[in-house]
Amino acid sequence: MAGIDSRKSTSEDNDSDNMPSIEGLSIDSDRDASIGIVPDPNVVLLTADSELTEDLPDDTEVIDLLHLKIRSLEDLGLYRFSKLTSLCLRQNLIESISEVEVLPVDTMKDLDLYDNRIKHISSNVNILVNLESLDLSFNKIKHIKNIDKLSQLENLYFVQNKISIIENLSSLKRLKNLELGGNRISEIGPEALRGLENLEEIWLGKNSISRLMNLHWLKNLKILSIQANRLKKLEGLEELENLEELYVSNNFIRKIEGLDKNLKLRTLDVTSNKITKVENAKHLKSLTDLWASFNQIDQSFESIGEELGEIKTLETIYLEGNPIQAKNMTSYRRKLVMNLSPTLNKIDATFVRQD
Repeated sequence: MAGIDSRKSTSEDNDSDNMPSIEGLSIDSDRDASIGIVPDPNVVLLTADSELTEDLPDDTEVIDLLHLKIRSLEDLGLYRFSKLTSLCLRQNLIESISEVEVLPVDTMKDLDLYDNRIKHISSNVNILVNLESLDLSFNKIKHIKNIDKLSQLENLYFVQNKISIIENLSSLKRLKNLELGGNRISEIGPEALRGLENLEEIWLGKNSISRLMNLHWLKNLKILSIQANRLKKLEGLEELENLEELYVSNNFIRKIEGLDKNLKLRTLDVTSNKITKVENAKHLKSLTDLWASFNQIDQSFESIGEELGEIKTLETIYLEGNPIQAKNMTSYRRKLVMNLSPTLNKIDATFVRQD
């Protein structure tokens, strides 16, 4: 059954004998009029947290309570909902999540606490052993803990917290998607990703990671995003033979290299680095997208053709903001078309004209 999305309470819910007050002072409409105060006809009164779920039937399966300034899970009476599968409490003021212990273990699949004030992951989260998705993004969490019993988990989100160490994930054998962007991670430790053989996507953007290392555990990884970090070199990718998308924009990488084993790569994003040449890519026969804008690429169109011309899957190339574009403003697009595969249909977000 569907849950509720928002509080619905207006001034029509209050009769004239029970006027609203501000900081304990009653509003006198005659006095207000005499001093020029115009009353707001659309006053919205927020109901108490305890009233947000009182009209929901006990067999409700999905509850969505977004942006309602909820402070306490306890006041929501969640123990009533024995068939609950999904609870979304995004954008509230929740600090403690110990009350999740009352949620139904057998049915709970999705717990979303995005954008609250949570500092610690309660040990009671580990009770929810059938969870498939857990979102704790945009909180104040410093340590990954108390989720090691969540063996059914497939999606785990910790975006924009205060995490500095990737830890306590090795038991999450079914995890497919891990998001850790916007934290304080400076390195990927030797055991950090151990046990995550089924992980398909990892997102690590906006951290302080200086080296690509200890990724060899991720045998089935398809997407690696590590944008806006401190990388200086493409390395450590040799065992990621199933990698399809690599995003390393906004780093300090000087050379395209280290991709010898990544033959399934379809998208390579090296935007905003310090690369001077398109090279070491001719073996990437599945490549459809090369994004290399805002680097220092300054080479002949013929040499780019020698590198990429035989890739029959190439559809998109971005090279704007490089010397090769700045020095050839009028002939840039035409020369790329001449030297690359006929499959090319987009240059710098503009479609290639097909005559």
